[in-house]
Amino acid sequence: MHFKTIMAVSINEICENTKLAREMALTGNYDTSGVYYQGVVQQIHRLLASIADVTRKAKWQLVQHQIVQEFEKVKATSNTLQLFKVDTHGERLLGTSCLSFEEPTRDPTLWTYNNSDSSWNQTPARDPDVWPPLTPAEQKNIRPLKNQPKQQQNRTNVRRSVTTGKRPDAKIAKKDERKTSRKDDINKEKLETEKVDVEVEERKFEPSGNDRDLVDLLERDIVQKNPNIHWDDIADLHEAKRLLEEAVVLPMWMPDFFKGIRRPWKGVLMVGPPGTGKTMLAKAVATECGTTFFNVSSSTLTSKYRGESEKLVRLLFEMARFYAPSTIFIDEIDSLCSRRGSESEHEASRRVKSELLVQMDGISSNSEDPSKVVMVLAATNFPWDIDEALRRRLEKRIYIPLPNREGREALLKINLREVKVDLSVDLADIAKKLEGYSGADITNVCRDASMMSMRKKIAGLKPDQIRQLPKEELDLPVSAADFDEAVERCNKSVSQEDLEKYEKWMSEFGSS
Repeated sequence: MHFKTIMAVSINEICENTKLAREMALTGNYDTSGVYYQGVVQQIHRLLASIADVTRKAKWQLVQHQIVQEFEKVKATSNTLQLFKVDTHGERLLGTSCLSFEEPTRDPTLWTYNNSDSSWNQTPARDPDVWPPLTPAEQKNIRPLKNQPKQQQNRTNVRRSVTTGKRPDAKIAKKDERKTSRKDDINKEKLETEKVDVEVEERKFEPSGNDRDLVDLLERDIVQKNPNIHWDDIADLHEAKRLLEEAVVLPMWMPDFFKGIRRPWKGVLMVGPPGTGKTMLAKAVATECGTTFFNVSSSTLTSKYRGESEKLVRLLFEMARFYAPSTIFIDEIDSLCSRRGSESEHEASRRVKSELLVQMDGISSNSEDPSKVVMVLAATNFPWDIDEALRRRLEKRIYIPLPNREGREALLKINLREVKVDLSVDLADIAKKLEGYSGADITNVCRDASMMSMRKKIAGLKPDQIRQLPKEELDLPVSAADFDEAVERCNKSVSQEDLEKYEKWMSEFGSS
């Protein structure tokens, strides 16, 4: 799997880059250390943009401030060291004497200019009271400056200036300075580019055996990063939100508290009539936690090949642990893990159920690190069909009821955000008429009512005439009459008998 770091940033990567920045600074590689520090500050900045919790955000802002302070100290140290470097092309060009800590050599040299061939010649500059005259063999070893390499010429030019007080070629010195500076800039840009490439690529799960194709299947069909559904996008269900926050979100925010007997729940089961927002709640949990979201259905984990279905279950939980913290959401879990032992049960189905139960028991033993939590969320409309062992593992069982009057009114407002509504429409009165309707039923009523004006406008027209109608004539405000007609057309999908079955099951097995 190949993720791009858009909003989500790996905390482990931030820690690793901070460690590298400090190691580079301790070993004296201040330029490289500065590049790493700069990358860490940018990563924390992107992480802060994705954090909604005020307390956690304040902690990361404090960390970012400390990293910036370290970065400033590294830059100050590097600038101070630059001042101690001998400016061979500045101070010595002015003809001032520089202290030399080199021992005197046998052959101190004097460079003289030869007008005949326009070259610098090397001659001994000896004090006759100290050094004896040159031998014939030593005189033969004297070479002109033009035959030396370019770098050696620059060094000898400086030496000549110390001995004779004459100015070397200032243009060459400045040119070498510009080249060195340009090389440093290029190397710095390369390091920054390599750092960006490292940030863009995220960890990729690699299976142990020959299961690459199965992993690709799971990654393509299941994984969602940041579903972007928040608590405010879901109307009502305050009690369900509170229970889910306590069971799933708070252990992520306060890992030090949820230890021992307060350990997080292994799994949470959401029970309720269809269309009440169970899937939306699961996505909101994944968004609030900032976890990798695995959206699983029975079709994803079934295969026609023997033994492959249970292998898919095992790989799913291995991937969830690898990308932890993760949320595995199994929708309509009754179809995947119904009661075992029935006459119609197939052998392959029983093996898949057993593997699922084993993996769910295994996630707690491998999640000692609070940041590596794997939470299993499940939803079902038929809780009475779920296997007893699975029901035991889904320790928290929450009832998601039909929306009350306040929730129905909030759902109407959410669904009509992008639709013009007539001022005469009383949403509270419409919510009262929709008693017993699920969230999905209310959405259907709003959709039907918003299309009433268009239906009346195109009634009796031919296709060519319909195409020529301007949008302004079709996009009319929704009236109270439109809602009344829509309510008559759309009936509720949940019966009173069904509600009594849910209430009876929750009174017997509920854990909310």
